[in-house]
Amino acid sequence: LVLCSFLQMGWGDLGAFGEPSKETPNLDQMASEGMLFMDFYTANPLCSPSRAALLTGRLPVRNGFYTTNGHARNAYTPQDIVGGIPDSELLLPELLKKAGYVNKIIGKWHLGHRPQFHPLKHGFDEWFGSPNCHFGPYDNKAVPNIPVYRDWEMIGRYYEDFKIDLKTGEANLTQIYLQEALDFISRQQASQQPFFLYWAIDATHAPVYASKHFLGSSQRGLYGDAVREIDDSIGKILKHLQKLGISENTFVFFTSDNGAALISAPKQGGSNGRFLCGKQTTFEGGMREPAIAWWPGHIPAGGVSHQLGNVMDLFTTSLSLAGLQPPSDRQIDGIDLLPAILQGKLIDRPIFYYRGNEMMAVRVGLYKAHYWTWSNSWEEYSKGIDFCPGQNVSGVTTHTQEEHTTLPLLFHLGRDPGEKYPLSFASEEYQGVMERISAVVQQHKETMVPGVPQLNVCDKAVMNWSPPGCEKLGKCLQPPESNPKKCFWPH
Repeated sequence: LVLCSFLQMGWGDLGAFGEPSKETPNLDQMASEGMLFMDFYTANPLCSPSRAALLTGRLPVRNGFYTTNGHARNAYTPQDIVGGIPDSELLLPELLKKAGYVNKIIGKWHLGHRPQFHPLKHGFDEWFGSPNCHFGPYDNKAVPNIPVYRDWEMIGRYYEDFKIDLKTGEANLTQIYLQEALDFISRQQASQQPFFLYWAIDATHAPVYASKHFLGSSQRGLYGDAVREIDDSIGKILKHLQKLGISENTFVFFTSDNGAALISAPKQGGSNGRFLCGKQTTFEGGMREPAIAWWPGHIPAGGVSHQLGNVMDLFTTSLSLAGLQPPSDRQIDGIDLLPAILQGKLIDRPIFYYRGNEMMAVRVGLYKAHYWTWSNSWEEYSKGIDFCPGQNVSGVTTHTQEEHTTLPLLFHLGRDPGEKYPLSFASEEYQGVMERISAVVQQHKETMVPGVPQLNVCDKAVMNWSPPGCEKLGKCLQPPESNPKKCFWPH
C-alpha cells in the first residue's frame, strides 16, 4: 500500500487533467494504466487538517484539527503550536498493524511536533522527514530551524545539514526522499512483509525546490521543475514495484493535501485549472484535487471515475484492502472506494467543505450549496495577500464572511465548474435541489460531535529547540520561558 500525498499540487498541474505543457509523463502514464478521479476532494483547504483527516478517516472538526479562536478560520501546526493529534484518535498505521503491516512515513508529518505526537507513537514503524514544513532559514535564537528525523531522533536541521538554496531553489531533498522509498520497498519485499508507505514530500510548497538535474527543465519555472522531479520520482517508484514483481500486490494512490496556493503563483504556485480560487478557500480550487489509483491486474486501465471521493476515503479503502473493518466506536467519514475503483459503481455520498469550525458548503451530486462564503479578509487583501488572484466573482469571492444559511448560493458544477453563476433562488431547480441538500445537512449537523480543538494555543517554548537526538549532534537550543497564548489565525 503506497499513498502519495503532495503539498499544494493543484487539479490543473498534471497533463492527464489538461495541463498544456504535458510535463508529467509518469503520472499521466499512471493514469492511463489505472483510474483517474475527476471529483476527488481534500477534507480541508489547508495542509495539517487534511493530513489528519487522511490518517483518521474523520473530518478535522471531529479529530481536533481546527480552532475555535475565530469563526471559520483555517489553522495548522506551525512550530509554536501546543496541540497535535490526540491519543484518542486511531490512525491508519495503528490499525494496519493488526494485519501485520510495517508502516513508514517519508516527508512531512505535520500532526504535532511535541514528543507525544511523534508518528512512531501513532502506528508508524519508521520515519524519515520533518515534523513541520521546510520554512526558514531561521536564526536558531528567535526561531529554530526545522529538524529532520530518522525514526525517533533528529539527524540534522533544514538549511544547516539539509541545504535549500533560496536563491536558486536547489535542494536534493526529493532525491533523498525517493531513495528512502525505494530502500523501504526493497526491504519489505525481501522480508515478505506487507507494508504501508506514506510518501508525503513537500517540494511544491513555497519555498519551492528541486534538485540540480531538474532546475530550469520546465516551461513552468521553478514550480514546474519541482513537479517534474516529483513526476520522475513517482515513475521510479512504480517501476521499482514492477521490477520487484510486487506491483499486482500493491495499491498505489496519488493525490494532494489541498489546492494550489495561488498566493504563491505564478513563480511558486501551481494551477487549479478551471476551478475558482485556491488553497485556504472552500471554493473548488481550494479543495478539489488531482487523484489517481493504480493497481495493475486489478484496476482496469484507462478508467475515469466521477465518484465523489475524499482523502478520508483512503483510510477506509486501505483498511478494506487489508481485510480490516473501520473502528465502530466513532464516526468515520471516509467510505470504501473499492466498489467504485474495481467495479465502476457510483456510491451516493455528500462532500462537506469545512473551514475551521464552520461547514461552509456541501456538494450533493452535481450541485454545490454555499452556506458561507469568504475568500480572505480585507486586512490581508490590502497587504497583497490574495487567495483568488484575478478571479473576482461578485457576491461569491467575498472579503467579509457572508452567511447564506437562509438562502444558500447554489451552483451546478457540471454546467458551471468555476462557480460563477449561482442558480436563481426563484427557480424550480433551486427549490427542488435545496430540499434534498437541506435534509443531508440537517442529518450531518445532528450527528456532529466536534473534537477538542488542538489548534487554539501557541507557545514559543514548545518550538523545535531540543528535539530527541539533538544532544548527540550538539544541536540542542535553549528554549525561552513558557508563555502560552491564544493563536491568531488571520486566514
